Amino acid sequence: MIAQFLETSWMTGLLCAALWGLTFLLAVRRPHLYLNSLLLTLSLMTTVLFASSLFTGEARKSFLLVCFWILSLLLLMIPVLLIISGIQILRRESVCLRHFLSLALGIVIGVGEVAAVLYVLHLWGTIHLGVAGPWLQFFVLTVLYCSFLLLSFILYFIFLQFLPHTMRFNYVIIHGCGLSGGERLTRLLRDRVEKAIEIYNRCEIKPVIIPSGGQGKDEKISEARAMQDYLLSRGIPAEHVIPEDRSASTAENLRFSKAIIDAWGGEKRIALVSSGFHIYRCLRIAHQQGMKCTGFGSYTALYFLPSALIREFIAIFLNKTFLVCALLGYCCFLTPFLMAAFR
Repeated sequence: MIAQFLETSWMTGLLCAALWGLTFLLAVRRPHLYLNSLLLTLSLMTTVLFASSLFTGEARKSFLLVCFWILSLLLLMIPVLLIISGIQILRRESVCLRHFLSLALGIVIGVGEVAAVLYVLHLWGTIHLGVAGPWLQFFVLTVLYCSFLLLSFILYFIFLQFLPHTMRFNYVIIHGCGLSGGERLTRLLRDRVEKAIEIYNRCEIKPVIIPSGGQGKDEKISEARAMQDYLLSRGIPAEHVIPEDRSASTAENLRFSKAIIDAWGGEKRIALVSSGFHIYRCLRIAHQQGMKCTGFGSYTALYFLPSALIREFIAIFLNKTFLVCALLGYCCFLTPFLMAAFR
C-alpha cells in the first residue's frame, strides 16, 4: 500500500510539475496565447489532486471536501460580487451599455446557479421538472462552460501580473484611453503613465517612451501630447519621449508605434504598458503585427475591474479563431450530456 501511495503521489507530482513548467514557459515566451489560461487552470486543478494524493483514507476525503466547499463558496460569491460591482460602476461612472455588463453577467450567472440547484434537486427526486429537466440541464451546462472560460481568463490575468521580468527595454509604449476635460489625464491613464515611468527608472539603459493616442472629437489635444506633457513634468528628458498621435484604437496604437520603432532601429526590446485588464489583448494584437513585447499592467480600481475584464473577454471571444475553437469545445462538452438526457 505504501509503495502504491508513493507511486501515485510521484506520478501526480510529476504531471503537476510538467504542467506548471509548460505554463510558465508559454506565459514568458508566448503570453498572447489563450491556451495559457486553460493550462493555468489545469495546473491548479492538478495541484489540488497532487495535494490530495499526499493524504490517505478519511484525511483525503476531508481535504477534497474542504476544496469542494471552498470552490462552491467562490462560485456563489461570483454573481454577488459582479452585481455589487455593476451597481457601483453605474453610480460612479456614466450610464451606458458597457457599464451594464458586470450587472447583467452577475444576474445570468446567479440564475444559472439557482438552475443548477433545481436540477440537482430534480436528480435527487426532491422535485420533478418534467420535460423542462433536459432544457434546464442545457442552460446549466452552457452557463458552466462560459463561466469556466471566463474564470480561466481571469486567473491568467492575475497570473500575468506576477510574472517576473528583466528590466532591459529599448522602448516603452503607453496605450492611451481618453482625457478628462479634453486635455487632462484621467486617473486610469495617469496610472498607465506612472507605470511607464517606473519601468523607465528601473532600466539601467534608459528606454525611449512612446505615449500613443490620437485626438478624439471631444478632446482639445491628443492623448499622446497630454501624456508627453505629464512625462516631461515628472522629469523624463524630452529626447526620451516620442509621441504617437495618430492612433484611434489599440491596433493602431501598436501599428503606428511599430513604425516609429522601425524608423529608429536598434534592438527591439519592447514593453507595453496599459491597464492590467487590457494587457492580454494588447499582447495578442502585438503578436499579430509581428511585435515581440512584454506586457505591464497598471493599477485599476477594484469596482471597475470586473466590468473591464468582461469587456476584454468579449473582445477576445469575438475573434474568429477563438470563437470557432470555443464553439467546437462547447459542442464536445455538451454532446455527452445531451445524448444521455434525451435517451
